[in-house]
Amino acid sequence: MRITPLDIQQKQFPMRFRGFDVEEVYAFLEVVREEMEDMLRENASLKDNVLRTENQVKEFRDMETTMRETLITAQQMVEEYKQNSRKEAELLIKDAEFQAAAIIRGAQEKVVKIHEDIVDLKGIRRHFREEVKRLIESHMKMLEFDTEREGE
Repeated sequence: MRITPLDIQQKQFPMRFRGFDVEEVYAFLEVVREEMEDMLRENASLKDNVLRTENQVKEFRDMETTMRETLITAQQMVEEYKQNSRKEAELLIKDAEFQAAAIIRGAQEKVVKIHEDIVDLKGIRRHFREEVKRLIESHMKMLEFDTEREGE
């Protein structure tokens, strides 16, 4: 059974011959009661402090859990961003390589076309030369013919 300060205050001792001094006993009981009240108040205050501290610890643990989850999420996002950046860079490189290959193909086709044009122009020049040569020869023959006729 627990004793309360009220139990101490209301405690009655029977009177006996040659017993204790009643006033001293009651004065002592009053001191014990006051001390017990102080101890009970302090105990209640400590219990409140413990409860508050436990609640704070729980809040801090919850915050720690949240922070860990946030950190993990942030790390995952960073990894995803890195992977996406790598993929995008690879796509850009492939696209640039494709465009470069297309440009090279186009340039090679132009070189072939220019070469063909040069060959065609050389043929045209040769043909034109032959035509001019024939024309000159024809005119020369006509001049010779005219000269022969004039001499007749």
